[in-house]
Amino acid sequence: MWRYSTGRPALTHFKESFAMNTIPADGVRVPARVIPFPQSISIEAQAALRRLVNADGMPLNALHCPPHPEDFNGWMRLKAAADAQYEAAMAQMAGQLRASVETVEVGGATVHIAIPTSPLAEDAIYVDLHGGGMVFGGGAVCRIGAQMQADQLGLRCWGIDYRMPPEHPYPAALDDCLAVYRRLLQQYSPQNIVVGGRSAGGNLAAAMLLRARDEGLPLPAALVLLSPEVDLTESGDSFALNQLVDVLLPRPLMSNNLLYAADADLAHPYLSPLFGDFSRGFVPTFIQSGTRDLFLSNAVRLHRALRRVSVPCELHIFEAMPHGGFMGAPEDSELRAEVARFVHAHLPAPG
Repeated sequence: MWRYSTGRPALTHFKESFAMNTIPADGVRVPARVIPFPQSISIEAQAALRRLVNADGMPLNALHCPPHPEDFNGWMRLKAAADAQYEAAMAQMAGQLRASVETVEVGGATVHIAIPTSPLAEDAIYVDLHGGGMVFGGGAVCRIGAQMQADQLGLRCWGIDYRMPPEHPYPAALDDCLAVYRRLLQQYSPQNIVVGGRSAGGNLAAAMLLRARDEGLPLPAALVLLSPEVDLTESGDSFALNQLVDVLLPRPLMSNNLLYAADADLAHPYLSPLFGDFSRGFVPTFIQSGTRDLFLSNAVRLHRALRRVSVPCELHIFEAMPHGGFMGAPEDSELRAEVARFVHAHLPAPG
């Protein structure tokens, strides 16, 4: 409690302190603090978070800055290094996969077709669009990802190995995805197709359906978006709130976004599907994110945009989960089970 003397020094001190703290900040000023790894998640998930920070608590992925969007050679070096690292990590899982896979050219695009040992349905297909910040994750990583989806869902999976910058900026990746989707419509009924994407792949999955609708193509049965990168303008709250808190993706990806978009408008719905007009028709959608995901706002805002126009949509937010999940914790298994349930529920029953 403030006590006022005759000279009112306490009141003077209060006014001075108040004046110092009312400098317009246009936001909430947060004091420096350590944000602990919560006890509310599995031990495996806690361990995954700890592995991604150094002794000072700094996320390892925050220690390096991406090249400037115009640094072609810098991006090529980073792309080669990142793809080698991703491939080495994925190769550890490859020996456990049962699905067969072949790589083909479809409409000028590269596709990895994975077939599970005992498909639940012969006439159903899952389209998988890999993540990687619009720049990484192609080749062997994409191929292994298609096999993983085929195993987990028990369905044929077409993993689209779309072209990426710096060699192939927008709209190359979207053109590839749409070309493959057109071919799929020649082989499968649209109600037997589910499209899914992770991170950057979520961007392309949603953008592909918006463009397919705009070009008069029938839409698939459903859409799965895992921590989708649907706003390349990075205008959501979590791009500020979850910086560094997301230990996997600690900083925004604006350099990647500008590299991908070239000179195109980042707010265009084919680049940022969040800003699309969903009132003209869309499909039942599954959206996932985590409370520590840098892209949390993308998931929350897209869910609200779809619900405003009565598009069926499920939103799954996992406690303390960063971008991309916990890399093998029980929560990841729970998410895979939810995805499988959603996918199977929106495909015709095997007959």
